[in-house]
Amino acid sequence: MINLIGTYECKADSKGRVMLPVSLKKQLNSIVNEGFVVKRSVFNNCLELYPMSEWSNMVSQVNKLNRFVKKNNDFIRSFISGLKMLELDSTGRVLIPKDLVVFAGIEKEIVLASSVNMIEIWDKDQYEKSVKETLTDFGALAEEVMGNQSHSDDLP
Repeated sequence: MINLIGTYECKADSKGRVMLPVSLKKQLNSIVNEGFVVKRSVFNNCLELYPMSEWSNMVSQVNKLNRFVKKNNDFIRSFISGLKMLELDSTGRVLIPKDLVVFAGIEKEIVLASSVNMIEIWDKDQYEKSVKETLTDFGALAEEVMGNQSHSDDLP
């Protein structure tokens, strides 16, 4: 499993091409030749860029769903809607497809935000707004999400 680190401000050109920052490319160096999958985020107005190996892990979870349950089929259809495969070009750029640029409201200024095993691609203004809203009650959110974690593994 990959563990990506960092938040990077970049620019997208008029065709939707984004140059990956050097420090991010270094983190992806061993897997960059596998390619990537980009998709719409489930919860946010941004895109998610998965290295192919991480996408394969995600798909294996989705494939466990019973397709004879309508909700599962509806989820799968929506989850993979707009999904595209991407590769870095010879100059280290990715081309974000136009329909996904429109979905995420990407203008020129963007943010690439690592999210453990994938990268969120945001319009900069939307990213800052989302972070500001989340940070308002981050302490309460942290307690709710992480507060019930058992740390018994840490005990001698």
